[in-house]
Amino acid sequence: MFEALSSPVRRKILAYLAHADLTAGEIAARFEISKPAVSQHLSVLENAGLVASEKKGQFVHYSLVADALANTLNGYVQEVCPVSRPLKKESAALASKSAPPTSD
Repeated sequence: MFEALSSPVRRKILAYLAHADLTAGEIAARFEISKPAVSQHLSVLENAGLVASEKKGQFVHYSLVADALANTLNGYVQEVCPVSRPLKKESAALASKSAPPTSD
């Protein structure tokens, strides 16, 4: 688990997934690295139990494993990290755009 968190790219991926489920392509679009490299990072995160994947149609969606202790600690650290804070805001904005409208 610590190896998974040792990479800045993987920590940024966790920040992007803080509030929204994203496909590998949506995640890769936020980085200047190859899609296979992003897939490798996602695989490491999934093997560490930090990220879960779910096939929906032709896409695989990734989400945080909320009850993982490392994600809880990482979320706390991201609140004070100047790099992660804007990424979490972007994640929250993505989540609000994709949330279904509520009927009151």
